[in-house]
Amino acid sequence: MSQTRQAVLDANASYAASFGDKGSLALPPARRFAILTCMDARLDPAKYAGLAEGDAHVIRNAGGRASDDAIRSLVISYKLLGTREWFVIHHTDCGMLFFTDDVMRGLLRSSLETAQLTAEGFTDVGTGPGSSAGEYIDWLTIKDQTQSVVDDVTRIRQHPLVPASIPVYGYVYDVRSGRLIEVPDATTVGAATTA
Repeated sequence: MSQTRQAVLDANASYAASFGDKGSLALPPARRFAILTCMDARLDPAKYAGLAEGDAHVIRNAGGRASDDAIRSLVISYKLLGTREWFVIHHTDCGMLFFTDDVMRGLLRSSLETAQLTAEGFTDVGTGPGSSAGEYIDWLTIKDQTQSVVDDVTRIRQHPLVPASIPVYGYVYDVRSGRLIEVPDATTVGAATTA
């Protein structure tokens, strides 16, 4: 068994030993909101948003982007589980800023091994074979951090399955200070309206 796997199982055993009454938490999130954010390991939504188990839905993907699957999760969060507010939170120094779709596709064509980040960007250090299957994926890379938040909030707001009554807020998490910085244009675009 790998050391990582054993460490995860040991941590889980400790967590389960003091699980207490968490098994009785309700299915809907108690604070009735959802966060769409990046998978970056430096982000801990429970800490930066003051969450405990059962408080909110947290949807994570590379870049915190409003992909079809992220919107699917948000719609389920609202329609079936009653969330009333949504936050889109990107972050500074995001890895999605360091490459383009073409770079990712080229790396994957070269090999399927982990690439290396250098001062010049990502480079492939593996040996083939690679795959051209990456050509068919929109990697949702980021050119401008603030604009990407506006774009994602706009995409969510304009989606036909998203009710106009749900406010969608836009923020950038600063990985150096831990602060959430509002993107006013995104929050304006995401403002709730009544019918």
